[in-house]
Amino acid sequence: MDVNKLKKQLQVEVDTAFLYDSIASIQSDVNLTRVLQSLAEIEKGHAKHMFEKVVTIEPNYSMPVTSYKAKFQLKVGKLFGYSSIISSLANIEKQFAVNTIKNKIEHGEKLTGFEHNHLQIIEAVNNNEALNVSGGLLSKFESRHKSVGGNALRAAVLGSNDGLVSNMSLVMGVAGAAVSNNTILLTGIAGLLAGAISMALGEWLSVQSSRELNQRQIELETEELEASPEEEKKELVLLYQAKGMNAVDAQKLADKAFESPETAIDAIIAEELGIDKEELGGSAWEAAIASFVLFSIGAVIPLYPFIFLDGNNAILLSIGSSVVGLFGIGAAITLLTGKSVVFSGFRQVAFGLAAAAVTYGIGTLIGVSLAG
Repeated sequence: MDVNKLKKQLQVEVDTAFLYDSIASIQSDVNLTRVLQSLAEIEKGHAKHMFEKVVTIEPNYSMPVTSYKAKFQLKVGKLFGYSSIISSLANIEKQFAVNTIKNKIEHGEKLTGFEHNHLQIIEAVNNNEALNVSGGLLSKFESRHKSVGGNALRAAVLGSNDGLVSNMSLVMGVAGAAVSNNTILLTGIAGLLAGAISMALGEWLSVQSSRELNQRQIELETEELEASPEEEKKELVLLYQAKGMNAVDAQKLADKAFESPETAIDAIIAEELGIDKEELGGSAWEAAIASFVLFSIGAVIPLYPFIFLDGNNAILLSIGSSVVGLFGIGAAITLLTGKSVVFSGFRQVAFGLAAAAVTYGIGTLIGVSLAG
């Protein structure tokens, strides 16, 4: 056994348990708290099992504490919403399931069909009666974390990345043509404003279109409920059964949901559409403003050196600042993907520098051509 891989896996289990516990502690819904705490206990059991494997190789090894990365994820979640954490946990559970299935196949073990259960719970596609969680609650849990905060975080990360990369490429291209600092600044500011406005408008249209689509779907479901309530009720029963409930419990839950038209449509919206009708996909203005501000911040990074310096000094400071910014953005992306901070950071730097090198080279060729 590779002890380093075991240690890395142990740290993941410790961090995952911490995040489940932390999110559970701030929930107001008792059932939602119970399912998260139960998942945390399962992860703690995994961590204990993994720790026992490690100490057989290194007897003096101590159980690791929660990593700074996990604590930082929780702080970011408090600011922007918990969709980033839920996404990261879903990726972790998916990888766990893939590895479990792979190991069982390699060792000739029979698959149980339960390897994806944790992922199914996180994605609100499975109901676990032992945890006393209804399908509606799981859908509520999932949709809650896909709301406004998730849009803001996504727009923030992608907006700052686009601003930095696009303006760095633009600035390097103009700098390669050996033009004056004033020309570089004017071009960079124009690129900043044009890009920020374009990004904000794109985010607004994207989120607003999603909201309008969700609203239309709710209207259609409401019409169908009014026209054929029994058919809609049968569909809800089948949906509950498809998520793992037995026929009796599925029927009871559907009967309870259909006690009034209001609770019936709420259940249908949550279960069939996966929509939180209070949010409808998040705030278009919040996503647009976040995108505009973060794009502008990203675009300023490669531009500001030309305010104070000129020539090669400005170019070198611009590249150095951009490298730091790119690495930071790459690290921030791991909050959404769950990947390695170092890998994502350096990958982002490589892509950004490659784009800047291409535009600088093209700018140099154009500058020489015009000068000749």
